[in-house]
Order: sequence, then structure tokens, then C-alpha cells
Amino acid sequence: MNIKIREETAGDYENITVVNTLAFGQANEGQLVLKLRKTEKFISELSLVAEIQNNLVGHILFYPIEIRSEGQVFESLALAPMAVLPDFQKQGIGSRLVKEGLERARGLGFRSVIVLGHAAYYPRFGFEPAGQWSIRPPFEVPEDVFMALELVKDGLKGVRGVVVYPPEFSDV
Repeated sequence: MNIKIREETAGDYENITVVNTLAFGQANEGQLVLKLRKTEKFISELSLVAEIQNNLVGHILFYPIEIRSEGQVFESLALAPMAVLPDFQKQGIGSRLVKEGLERARGLGFRSVIVLGHAAYYPRFGFEPAGQWSIRPPFEVPEDVFMALELVKDGLKGVRGVVVYPPEFSDV
């Protein structure tokens, strides 16, 4: 299977919404992408699509967030959302999207990524429970699903606090 990973284009917007809606079984994630795309912090190089034979089958977004603690603010990225059409799941497409996105984030100078996701999936990319860095979510979730990844050596050294998501995330 020939999977092409590339940056989104304006022509992809509708299909990205459909992919997210079908993958999650609800419209929230697709609407989140639409809202985030309209913000000044949106980084188009970190909104990637997966194509097979020119058909969009997957999408991933990395979005800037902050980790705040006692007057200190640390910049990071949220990996959210990541979606693959149901008929194309479990074929390595999501893994390709994650790997490519992490490489691009590293290339843009980001030092870390935070994800709220499946405890059995994201560790394969190096994600570990964020609590080991004293990084906490802004809401109650099981510790093993709230994870962080250092994109560079010591990328989270000295970082601690609560992740602050932009208000657009509150509807998901």
C-alpha cells in the first residue's frame, strides 16, 4: 500500500472534517480542527494528511499549548486529533502520521509533545506518562492516558505544571 503523507491544503478541509467525524463517530474532533485552523497559533506544517491513491484516509494535527506552573510558562505541542477512516485503521497509517508529525515538529524547533490517548498505542512512539515530569492535565483522566514525549534530549527538563489547552478544545 502506497501511503503519501503531506501537509494539508485548503482543498482538503472538507475531507479532513469527514475523516475525523467518521473515525471518532461524532463531529466534535472535525469541528475542533476547523476552529483551530482559524486561530493565529495554527501551524499548517503540523496539520498532515495521509493519502492512498489520491484519496484522503487520515489526518493528524499538532497544536501549540502551554504548560504553566507558578508564574512560569513552557511551550509544547498537543497531538490532537489523529484520525484514520475506519476501513483503513490498523494498517500503519496512523503510525506514519504520528512519526512524520513528530519529525516535522522537531524540525520546527519544538521540544516536546503532549497527548491524551490510548495507553497501549502512543508508548510505541516514545510517549511516557506525563506525571513523571510533574506535568498534569487540567481535568481528571487516568494517569496512563496523559502522556508526554521529549522531541530533543532533555526537552522537558525543568518543565512542570498544568497543561493549558486553548478554549477551542473545551468542546471535545
